[in-house]
Amino acid sequence: MSKVEQIEGFHAAAFTRVDDAPDAAFYADRLPDTLMDLGARTAVTALYQTALPVGGRVLDLMAGSLSHYPEEAKFSEATGLGVTKTTLEANPVLTKRKVQDLNENPILPFEDQSLDAVTLCDGVAYLTQPLAVFDELHRVLKPGAPLIVTFGDSFYPQKAVALWQALEAEDRSRLISILLSRAGFVDLDTGEVVPPEDLNGWHDTVRALIGRRSRD
Repeated sequence: MSKVEQIEGFHAAAFTRVDDAPDAAFYADRLPDTLMDLGARTAVTALYQTALPVGGRVLDLMAGSLSHYPEEAKFSEATGLGVTKTTLEANPVLTKRKVQDLNENPILPFEDQSLDAVTLCDGVAYLTQPLAVFDELHRVLKPGAPLIVTFGDSFYPQKAVALWQALEAEDRSRLISILLSRAGFVDLDTGEVVPPEDLNGWHDTVRALIGRRSRD
């Protein structure tokens, strides 16, 4: 059973879920394990192309079979951390893979200030201990390094926490901003990309937030 975080200012049931069975079983047979359409995934890749450090040590948190990293991107190390070994092994861009359920254990297996960037795509909806995870991300990122959070319109209602389901998309961005600020992230930048009306393969609006680890 997942641990549910109690965060000051939030309802006690804010981060509870309808389906609290182990996440690994739920996601094991879902390949490709993304609800984003092709256009949305392309928009995420374009953001990564401008925001990820060349040659850095990066972490794709709550990773699956697709990381949306640019094909030409070169990193010294690209680690994926996710709940199922099968989906991580299907991801071709990863150089290292770590299986971990953050809802059971939010402590990240990385040293302090050891990562150059972290990406988290379509994952916040499912975190039952979001502030604990963001605290850990602040710990493992180098000073000034970015955490890039993106999400689309779709999610698995069985696994998304109650608060995420109750909020509209703009308020979900505000929720993430609050959590990032409480974890110590600074220089927060937010934005969205709306699908063009003339592209049939793109229906999801993509929202992004970038926070940087404080330099103190």
